[in-house]
Amino acid sequence: MRIGIQASYSGGFQETAAEIRDLESAGLDIAAVAEVYTFDAVSQLGYLAAVTERVELLSAIFPIYSRTPALTAMTAAGLDFVSGGRFTLGLGASGPQVIEGWHGVPYDAPLQRTREVVEICRQVWRRERLDHQGKKYTVPLPADQGTGLGKPLKLINTPVREQIPVMLAALGPKNVELAAEIADAWEPIFFYPEKASSVWGDSLAAGKAKRDPSLGELKVITGVPVAIGDDVEPLLEFVRPALALYIGGMGARGKNFYNDLAVRYGYEAEAKTIQDLYLDGKKDEAAAAVPLELVKASSLIGPEGYVAERIAAFAEAGVTTLMLQPLDGSREARLKTVETMKRLAG
Repeated sequence: MRIGIQASYSGGFQETAAEIRDLESAGLDIAAVAEVYTFDAVSQLGYLAAVTERVELLSAIFPIYSRTPALTAMTAAGLDFVSGGRFTLGLGASGPQVIEGWHGVPYDAPLQRTREVVEICRQVWRRERLDHQGKKYTVPLPADQGTGLGKPLKLINTPVREQIPVMLAALGPKNVELAAEIADAWEPIFFYPEKASSVWGDSLAAGKAKRDPSLGELKVITGVPVAIGDDVEPLLEFVRPALALYIGGMGARGKNFYNDLAVRYGYEAEAKTIQDLYLDGKKDEAAAAVPLELVKASSLIGPEGYVAERIAAFAEAGVTTLMLQPLDGSREARLKTVETMKRLAG
């Protein structure tokens, strides 16, 4: 089991980078930078590449709609170059709120677009002349859609690796099936080890049946709130607002992937209540409605012995990397958490 951490949205990034450098010394395996409607992740990943030596770097995630496929490939190759081969390209569809509300482009055909973006990236990294005739992307652009001067090009530089790992963030059945088929790694959210097989098992099996053996085994990377100690149980209440935000507020009624996941976990009535309360502006009440069972199952909060048992449950369910979301209030406490997690996961 590998241990990772996600850089914070808030605060000074230089301070965050300095902390990640310290965590690297403590055994941290991977550091991730998110990109929603924050600062871009590329500049921060490049900064981390310069100040770290061993830790792997992950985009978690680049939305597939915000860059052309070729730019995504160039960016990944560039980050892999400046990090000395330590980059994993995390991609995801995001959602209509961000894609249409922030980027101003239609949220359409996420499955097909994801497949083609990955195909194009891998073609670019192999330094083949880029000639892609897909349902969503045609490169070079056909003459009747532009000047007619476009021609197949190949990446000028030779990448550090021609097979940069690709991670896909996916929740829905077809999205998860696609990840199991074409990605090196898959990132679910709010992972509930005891219910993962019933929710995602069929999709994973269907995707793996079509998987190219050269990709190797599918890695599973998931985020977990974590606090370790004999007196940390009150911190479970700090997890509820985040779950309520996603289940209740990240999308509209009938178009919220995280709400759908809660329903598939068996919390249909609770998911509806959380969403109704959240969209009515009653965020505290929505948080209080999040089932404690879900909070506990998707977190690592408790004494060392309990956390060790839960790590084993995540591993049994197929998780290979835990991306920690430490609830500790200080830099020193977070450092201790990573050290403890490395020991317990080892």
